[in-house]
Amino acid sequence: MIYELRTYVAPPGRLDDIVNRFRTRTMAIFARHGFDVVGFWTVDEGGDNELVYLLRFASPEASLQAWTAFRADPEWIEAREITEANGPIVDQIIAKTMTATEFSPLQ
Repeated sequence: MIYELRTYVAPPGRLDDIVNRFRTRTMAIFARHGFDVVGFWTVDEGGDNELVYLLRFASPEASLQAWTAFRADPEWIEAREITEANGPIVDQIIAKTMTATEFSPLQ
């Protein structure tokens, strides 16, 4: 089992746009492609323009397969075009792949 921790840094004033895109569009596409979403958070201290989420995959290959299918999904391509019609809503994506320790409750 692997985990992917992703942080999306929004341009000033655009965090609500990212959150809304996940709420109304991205989550359904994630589900269709087998993403196992552990949780989503917004950052309260020193990062009022950050959305952080954690995904779980059976293997690195499963992650690659899910992301490849997601990025090619016509619904995702359309959603991205629509939600970024007035400019990008993500300035930076920070992605880290992690493996749980043997004593982690998330194994």
